[in-house]
Amino acid sequence: MTIQWFPGHMAKARREVTEKLKLVDIIFELVDARIPYSSRNPMIDEIIQHKPRLVLLNKADMADKEATRAWIAFFADKGIKALAINSQAGEGMKEIVQASHVILKEKIDRYKAKGVKPRAIRAMIVGIPNAGKSTLINRLAKKNIAKTGNTPGVTKKQQWIKVGKELELLDTPGILWPKFEDQQVGMKLAVTGAIKDTLLNLHDLAVYSLRFLELNYPDRLKERYNLESIPEDLVELFEHIGSLRGCLMGGGLVDYDKVAELIVREIRSEKFGALTFEKPVDLIRDETIEK
Repeated sequence: MTIQWFPGHMAKARREVTEKLKLVDIIFELVDARIPYSSRNPMIDEIIQHKPRLVLLNKADMADKEATRAWIAFFADKGIKALAINSQAGEGMKEIVQASHVILKEKIDRYKAKGVKPRAIRAMIVGIPNAGKSTLINRLAKKNIAKTGNTPGVTKKQQWIKVGKELELLDTPGILWPKFEDQQVGMKLAVTGAIKDTLLNLHDLAVYSLRFLELNYPDRLKERYNLESIPEDLVELFEHIGSLRGCLMGGGLVDYDKVAELIVREIRSEKFGALTFEKPVDLIRDETIEK
């Protein structure tokens, strides 16, 4: 499955981010804790360059906690501060402001040395669609200012939001890059809901999901679908799941479309528990192979 998606409003958003960059002190880069690498937009690195940055691993409640700790250490090794947060529940909000002050300490100290009272920190929030930017803004502002939704592409324009006296936020529309050179990245974005399902082949996504679970969380896969062992033949596995869950057509035949939808839906609704689809060790191994 080849995934390419770059609507016109995303091209416009990229230009707007570049134009507004000089107005902010720090970038809040929001990523999905389940796919911290794949949900980091390489365009953003090009655009923000050396601007101070705080990486926020959102939806941490849906991710494998051990893997999240490994990712925070991974970013720290690269000189980037990262925090695990859950914007839906409001967890980690205070730490965002605290970390911003630490990252911008030198700049704040320069203001104080000149006898100038530091103004509120101005931050730009960037991230891919469906990363939870609007929910984060509403949590920080403690009121419903930004539109939210469980589908990508809800935010369509930039807006400034005041968060108390210490912080001002510039929200931006989610930006995806024009194409995914690594189709595994596309699969990870798709299975976590960053890409609209109407653009996907759910059969391919279900196959990817089953193979991922088999390799990384085999016991959860067996428990969920009452399997003594995991069949090598995917058709056999689809047949078993379809019969078990009643995904049937006339004559008792398994409806493969319904099975595919079921598998993807159950991963997204955490029926398999908290999952992380990539780990730092995977990235390091891939870079070693490329060399």
